Amino acid sequence: MPPKNSSRRSTGKSPAANPVAQARGKGAPRRSNLRGVWENVKSIAGAILIYLVIKTFFVEAYRIPSGSMIPTLLVGDWLFVNKLVYGPQVPFTGAHLPGYRDPARGDVVVFQSPYQVDQPEDPTPTLVKRLVGMPGDTIYMRDGLLHVNGVPQRQGFATSQNPKGDGSATSDLFTWQHRVELKGTRFGPPPAQPTLDHWGPLLIPTRYYMMLGDNRYESKDSRYWGLVPRDNVMGRPMFVYYSFVPSQESDRPVSFITDIRWSRIGHWIR
Repeated sequence: MPPKNSSRRSTGKSPAANPVAQARGKGAPRRSNLRGVWENVKSIAGAILIYLVIKTFFVEAYRIPSGSMIPTLLVGDWLFVNKLVYGPQVPFTGAHLPGYRDPARGDVVVFQSPYQVDQPEDPTPTLVKRLVGMPGDTIYMRDGLLHVNGVPQRQGFATSQNPKGDGSATSDLFTWQHRVELKGTRFGPPPAQPTLDHWGPLLIPTRYYMMLGDNRYESKDSRYWGLVPRDNVMGRPMFVYYSFVPSQESDRPVSFITDIRWSRIGHWIR
């Protein structure tokens, strides 16, 4: 005799599911995917924000494109620039935050060039030069020797080994010097036509600096485009983090990999 409950045959169908639970089950994977995408977006945005903050206010990378600072800096050097030292610029404004010291004579400085009328394709490039003239200084050059307030400023032995050029060369771009020339001083009269090796005396105005390249005959510097306003100063190079022989000077293929200057990596800039 069959059991009493034998009439309850299995139909193969599961009990009816709760409609609310079904709705939640269908929506959960989609919401989970959206949440994952949003978390990724937030992570990427956060990383970009941190990068921009560091680049704007603390440290920025810079590549040396020319030989104007040989032997201090070489073509193919990549530097980290300390932007906090002189006070970083607030984005989209001309204002600067306070730095922990002011630029000093002898510093190697990264700055935005004054307007260069002879290169309209890039009239205000970012440059790196050595600060040689401070506000209030009287600065001039005679026979290729720089003088600051009457004191000769001889370059170091390594720099003096740079090739010499034509010191009598002149340029129409030198005419800006006449605006800040001094006449009737103990330093002698300024030349009617300044040349690479013979110019000044010039009086450096307040909040302006004079910049020269260490490689004097291969440097387009303040002699050409004038004095650098304090607000144009961006930072001071710290050290070389990567360096290679540029392709035009190397006999090796892909020189940025095969012709690395290992001895330059970690070199502190002075």
